[in-house]
Amino acid sequence: MSLLEVGAVIGERYTIDAFIGEGGMQEVYRANDGSLGRVVALKAPKNNSARKRFQRSASLSAKVTHPNVAKTFDYIEGPNQQFLIEEYIPGEDLSRRLDQYFFNLDPHLAAHVFHHLAKGLAAVHREGVIHRDLKPSNIMVSADCDLSVLKITDFGIAKMAAAEIEEGMKDGTLASQTVVGAVPYMAPEVVRNRDDVGTSADIWSTGAILFHLLVGERPFGDGLAAVDRILSGAPPAKPPVLLSASGQMKQLSDELWQLILSCLRADPSARPNADALVVACDSLCYSRAPRAIGKIQTYKPKNGNWGFIDSDSYKDNTFFHLDSYWRADGSAPVEGQRVCFARFQGTPNPRARPVLRLRG
Repeated sequence: MSLLEVGAVIGERYTIDAFIGEGGMQEVYRANDGSLGRVVALKAPKNNSARKRFQRSASLSAKVTHPNVAKTFDYIEGPNQQFLIEEYIPGEDLSRRLDQYFFNLDPHLAAHVFHHLAKGLAAVHREGVIHRDLKPSNIMVSADCDLSVLKITDFGIAKMAAAEIEEGMKDGTLASQTVVGAVPYMAPEVVRNRDDVGTSADIWSTGAILFHLLVGERPFGDGLAAVDRILSGAPPAKPPVLLSASGQMKQLSDELWQLILSCLRADPSARPNADALVVACDSLCYSRAPRAIGKIQTYKPKNGNWGFIDSDSYKDNTFFHLDSYWRADGSAPVEGQRVCFARFQGTPNPRARPVLRLRG
């Protein structure tokens, strides 16, 4: 049951329109700002531990202004409750998109996400702010298949999450939603000693996120087993999807793999900083061509590994080759499979690349 009802007015200004969702530490609502006539996201802490840290932590997020960081607009304190007012971002968090829409991302789309994540993180770190709980559920993305909008959020609960994670690590249960969601993206120094956490811990998290985007799995698994693997200091093995990348995808996937390894170094001082990641991403050759959603109409595996994609976005079908088809599990294209793809001119038919398999 949510803490606030639809129609409730907060601070004589913000009217609750809808309950959006919740995490381990907070509930999130869509609200209307009566003073400025805009839609905002209103966040409320769920427990006493969260309330103790909400105001101080919320002030951290207000320091940062960047297109890839959710804006903090206001903070309201009431009887036994606090509210954080943030920019409302239409869409969903990246974790939900991966669970419900994508199996994984092709190198081009993953590079786009990572590039903008690095830009946002660089702006944050320049203000002396450490996120401390960076993971896909704290990254909001737009609802389009291009993921054209990306914003880091929930700096206001990072300190709160840190306390709950520390408690969960002590008792060894990893039972809370916050702890379970955070562990796969936690740097080894975070696991060992939360008092010795710098900006490099966020860099480690970006490497774990990039691995997840490309492979569809977390680099060290989940739960207590992930903790042991993270603490070992050994990098993850290069996954089959990257080992088998074809000519069109190979160079970019190899470059992304090197970025992953640099971020996941056990020694925090050996990791690049966020500004260096932005520079590295600037040199990546990845496509940002607009994408459409379609279905594989035909596929000829015994006659050249090619086929055609049918899409409501285009009057004619789009040719594709297996080399352009990205799938983490190595499966072949299947007729009727939903995909998103970028389209380029070709003869006799336009050509799709890359082609990314979708859920559903």
